Amino acid sequence: MGRKLRLVGSAEIRTMLGGISRQRVYQVTQRRDFPEPVAKLEMGNVWLAEDVERWVAEHRPPLD
Repeated sequence: MGRKLRLVGSAEIRTMLGGISRQRVYQVTQRRDFPEPVAKLEMGNVWLAEDVERWVAEHRPPLD
């Protein structure tokens, strides 16, 4: 069985980062060290979930 491709958009990234604003998500995703989107769709960019999860783990303190 093949590996399931998990993608996230800005709404999911907002949740992953503790409910930050849409404007803040845009700022974060524009950072040079943020993963490149795997696709640019009309509704917005999408990223591989594992890339974003790795970035969050490396750049964010645990949310208590």
